[in-house]
Amino acid sequence: MDLRTTYMGMELQHPIVASSSPLSGSVANIKRMEDAGAAAVVMFSLFEEQLKHESAALEHLMTAGTESFAESLSYFPEVEDYTVGPDSYLELLRQASEAVDIPIIGSLNGITNTGWIEYAQMMQQAGARGIELNIYYIPADLTTSSHEVEQRYIEIVKAVKTAVTVPVAVKLSPFFSAIGSMAKALDDAGVDALVLFNRFYQPDFDLETLEVAPNLQLSTPEEIRLPLLWIAVLYGRLLASLGATRGVHTPVEVVKYLMAGADAVMTTSALLKNGIDYLTILRDGLKTWMEMHHYVSVRQMKGSMSQRNVADPTAFERANYIKTLESYKGNYL
Repeated sequence: MDLRTTYMGMELQHPIVASSSPLSGSVANIKRMEDAGAAAVVMFSLFEEQLKHESAALEHLMTAGTESFAESLSYFPEVEDYTVGPDSYLELLRQASEAVDIPIIGSLNGITNTGWIEYAQMMQQAGARGIELNIYYIPADLTTSSHEVEQRYIEIVKAVKTAVTVPVAVKLSPFFSAIGSMAKALDDAGVDALVLFNRFYQPDFDLETLEVAPNLQLSTPEEIRLPLLWIAVLYGRLLASLGATRGVHTPVEVVKYLMAGADAVMTTSALLKNGIDYLTILRDGLKTWMEMHHYVSVRQMKGSMSQRNVADPTAFERANYIKTLESYKGNYL
């Protein structure tokens, strides 16, 4: 049974990867992930705001007592509000890379080029085997065009790719008018992997305090549908690897993503819910399913249910939308 796969140009022992989460906040946890069977670990994100805050704090120290100190510094969160600062992040990455044999992938989260090039280089120097760009951008400015949004992604990718020699992935949002075209543009820009899809955490309203409140909920298996669709459509059409994330709670979702064409399958919510050792359940469950269905390798099953390989490719398009609606039989009949 050959579970090996290639992701971002790296050969992994199997396709199950621990995605970016607070669980990677210590070397001990990362070692536990390796022991439990993670093929690779994506570190929690270093945020652009943290890099800006560090720079602004340094300027404050350099100009204290003068009139040049910017009032805007007060808008940045206090240092103690962050679990770890940039220097501590890099040190943790360095220690983790030395402590485990599996690839450690650094993660940068932001919306501009600010600090990304320098810190991507530092992550590589600290031992990161790859960099994941988590471009968390909500274009709330109504004058920002779709072209401008797309160009921002492409420019960030090109800038980081020029700065580092390790592979670079983009955790892509599903909120583009033409996902396929955007994926192709990033592929042409040289990205090594696309991770589908980012989960934007929308705010909620607290009706007691009448305030906008954060509301973080773990994913559910039903969320697999959208990334499953686009991985199946993109499979075989790009040079970049395809990473699947969202809704992975059991080996069933792992199998579905691989059959759609994913090179790696990532999970966070399942580990937050069930613990790090649940990685073993996912890996062994994949192996058991493959044995029961007579697959000898991940490569054999990868993409077997993609759009280009199924008997009816229109199942991924509008024709299937109509069939799905017509197939539903409610209690009104």
